[in-house]
Amino acid sequence: MKFYLAPLEGITGYIYRSTYHKYFGEIDKYFTPFISPNKKKICRTREKNDILPENNAGMYVVPQILTNHAGAFLNTVHYLQDFGYEEVNLNLGCPVGTVVSKGKGSGFLAYPDKLRAFFDEIFCHADIKISVKTRIGMSHADEFALLLDIFNEFPLYELIIHPRTREDYYKNTPNWDIFSYGYERSQAEVCYNGDLYAKKDFQLLVNQFPQLEEVMLGRGILRCPGIISSIKYGTEMTKEKLHGFHDELYERYKETLPGEKPVLCKMKELWSYLIYSFEYDAKIEKKLKKAQKCAEYESIIQKLFYEYDLCVCNGGEDGQIYQHTINRRESERSEGR
Repeated sequence: MKFYLAPLEGITGYIYRSTYHKYFGEIDKYFTPFISPNKKKICRTREKNDILPENNAGMYVVPQILTNHAGAFLNTVHYLQDFGYEEVNLNLGCPVGTVVSKGKGSGFLAYPDKLRAFFDEIFCHADIKISVKTRIGMSHADEFALLLDIFNEFPLYELIIHPRTREDYYKNTPNWDIFSYGYERSQAEVCYNGDLYAKKDFQLLVNQFPQLEEVMLGRGILRCPGIISSIKYGTEMTKEKLHGFHDELYERYKETLPGEKPVLCKMKELWSYLIYSFEYDAKIEKKLKKAQKCAEYESIIQKLFYEYDLCVCNGGEDGQIYQHTINRRESERSEGR
């Protein structure tokens, strides 16, 4: 089984990826947050830093491209090839409104004829492996049959399926029936992505699809960075390893970002996921959200690591406790507590 790290905009940049790789590893492919080329330039400074080889040493990294313009895609491919990249990924999954409204990401799925023409041009001119990360449609799961027919017309290197529609966003349950349809009929190798938060989730997936060879995790890794070792070896993440990972990540952000505010914004976004690794306490979550200075933040983190236990994510009885913690936390968040 191969494990991929999903691209999450604003979180899984090169600093996160390289720090994660040092402390946890076990990732076969790291996908970058999307590069969004425009008429003036291929990528911004932040995006360039994210794909520089020196910032990704020792990792197999796949740059992701977000566009609905074949010329922009091809220009970006040529740019990336100059850095030595041999594989790129097309984003057909982003559900964010500002992206979808421009007909990009999952918004591109609403225009199958344009998508076919786009593929026709890029596969005619691009000399590189091209994979696709897609949702199953804009509004309805039955849109996927036509989309898969289009995908099968072209030599995709890999098809990564997140079996939700754009309208699902991250709600509802991934549609395994539609994933099964794609898995059985795709001409390209298929990778599963969606709602793998604990070892028990992975076990259910492979029980249903025993021949599956690739899975992609995103929010599951952000919530429990040690999840892959739990899946592969049955070993649980230690608080010491997580603390070391956090501290190095935090220090690298302080060295790179301009001032306390962006550092704290970055860490708070990470903690909106990572807090799930700890036993539930609404008070300390609120304190983390309200921290305005790095010194205040550091004091809260010290208390969290020294006074709170980790929630394991290996399944079984402990997995049920972990799921109960998730359910309680999300319930109170939805109620605005």
